[in-house]
Amino acid sequence: MAATSIHRLNIVRAAARLFRKNGYARTGLNEILAESKAPKGSLYHYFPQGKEQLGEEALRFSARTATDTLETLCQTHQSAPALLNAFGALLADWMEQSGFRDGCPMATTILETVPQSPALTQAAGEGLAAWRTIFEQRLRADGATAADSLRLANLTIAVLEGSLIQARVAQDRRPIIESLEEVAALMQMRSGRT
Repeated sequence: MAATSIHRLNIVRAAARLFRKNGYARTGLNEILAESKAPKGSLYHYFPQGKEQLGEEALRFSARTATDTLETLCQTHQSAPALLNAFGALLADWMEQSGFRDGCPMATTILETVPQSPALTQAAGEGLAAWRTIFEQRLRADGATAADSLRLANLTIAVLEGSLIQARVAQDRRPIIESLEEVAALMQMRSGRT
């Protein structure tokens, strides 16, 4: 990978990490540059529209990372409940390892910028849709109806987001594991699997 594209990727990674931990508004461009170790000119070269453009890219990067993780888990977890429980275990481990300082890769930025920024709103919508689609397709493969699959996939995203917040406040992984186990049980009932 060329040095220039490495600088761009490092800037996006640093922005995603800092936006997730500190918030979009509280994270300055100089802080992102320092974290990324990229030359100052790189920021303005790759993101001529400034922080909003970088925020959009950071959201897309974060969404893609979670989507890639879900797709990898799909290879070894053949049902929607198994996929959800495996993803929940990874999230709970990640939250614990961060000392419960991390959270959803996109939520902090979404809460601060959507719907005010059309670009960030679109990036967030596409990211959440990608996650929802994975669960929806897996539920359909399990035998759930199209309507149930969509409703359960939407519920899954809502519970994932809510459980991460609860785990962070409680500094405990149980809200993630227990709430996702409940959704997994509902998935089994709706798909006809026992």
